[in-house]
Amino acid sequence: MHNIQQAASEVVGQVFAGRNLNQVLGETFLARRNLTPQQKGALQDLSYGTLRFYGQLTAVLKQLLHKPLADEGLRYLLLVALYQILYSKAESFTVVDQAVHAAKNIRANASGLVNAVLRNFLRQQDALLAVAERSEEGRYAYPQWWVDQVKAQYGTQAARILLAGNQHPPMTLRVNGRRNNAVDYLALLKLHGIAAQLIALDLVQSGVTQSGVVQAGAIQLDQAMSVDKLPGFVDGLVSVQDAGAQYAAHFLDVHDGMRVLDACAAPGGKSTHLLELANIDLWSVDKDAQRLARVQENLQRLQLSAQLKVGDAAQLDGWWDGKLFQRILADVPCSASGVVRRHPDIKWLRRPADIAGFAQQQRDILQNLWRMLENGGKLLYVTCSVFAQENRHVVDEFLRQNQDAQQLTLPVANGVSATEFINGQMLPNAQHDGFFYALLYKK
Repeated sequence: MHNIQQAASEVVGQVFAGRNLNQVLGETFLARRNLTPQQKGALQDLSYGTLRFYGQLTAVLKQLLHKPLADEGLRYLLLVALYQILYSKAESFTVVDQAVHAAKNIRANASGLVNAVLRNFLRQQDALLAVAERSEEGRYAYPQWWVDQVKAQYGTQAARILLAGNQHPPMTLRVNGRRNNAVDYLALLKLHGIAAQLIALDLVQSGVTQSGVVQAGAIQLDQAMSVDKLPGFVDGLVSVQDAGAQYAAHFLDVHDGMRVLDACAAPGGKSTHLLELANIDLWSVDKDAQRLARVQENLQRLQLSAQLKVGDAAQLDGWWDGKLFQRILADVPCSASGVVRRHPDIKWLRRPADIAGFAQQQRDILQNLWRMLENGGKLLYVTCSVFAQENRHVVDEFLRQNQDAQQLTLPVANGVSATEFINGQMLPNAQHDGFFYALLYKK
């Protein structure tokens, strides 16, 4: 265990040096080829968990130290061990003993300090946690600026939103409607002994009738698993996609024969969903060629096709052929504040100034894409953020500046129970992440 503790502390340290968690973990797995699948899972859990609760763990550790540690490696090791004691099933004293072993690899004379700090925590755990709760960083495990923004925007709902971002994310599936349906695939999972539940996507069928409910649904697994264990995954029966993200393709209201643009397409979940719903001429564009390759992989697995273009959605040059689109999906770059339970490093990598930077980028993309939309066409603006500066504010400013733009009501059925939309904002909960949607019509 001590080798995994040490590796996790190194991963956390690299994240705080400014690197992406998934990239660092991938490199660590490659560097430590002798790790078993169980050890890889443990390393991932320790890395994700320590970052998820970093604010709380730091508030506890400060109480246990007489002065800040000069060795950051030791500090990260202690945080990893504290996470294990608080949130894992490992025996507390085993965690301490293994952390003492790991400390020797970091600094020869550090084992005594690590032993004293962790055993002191075991003796005073309840009191230390109670003191940590007094600060909002300790209570919610977010940077203070993030807590302040959410509180200012959401008031009494802030605590629920913040705590939702600290939960383990569900593994949710989207059934390929060309090959199957959610009810039948749920039955197939049960035949394979895989426990799951159906999540209704409560949609009104836009463009046809305002009373007919679309029979759409997502499937949430009781336990996450490797995709190769899912029946029919390799053959394209199903994809992994958050239930909240599955609204996008339905909202865009595509029909056979339409020319459609997915402007920030990678890794391709929304592109493939659009193609599952209708026979369209789809352009999937992304400025990152490597990430666009993942779109191609998803298309091949699902036996679908689209035109893939490397290009910047904020610029016309180099990729657009000058022909207008009838539908445009603008899933724009953002802070990803609505998906932090899947990417806990985001909480600590983001800075307040980043939000304004994303908002400017979003305005540029939206304005540019609007030029590519034909009259009578629709554009769906999407983020995975809960910050109004990237969402409501961007759309409101765009509407003021473009008199030919009209915001349409999202086709969500009355009495939605599985989700909640507040002026386009979907708040994170146990069934889905946090997304923002705005459907714009070009008059």
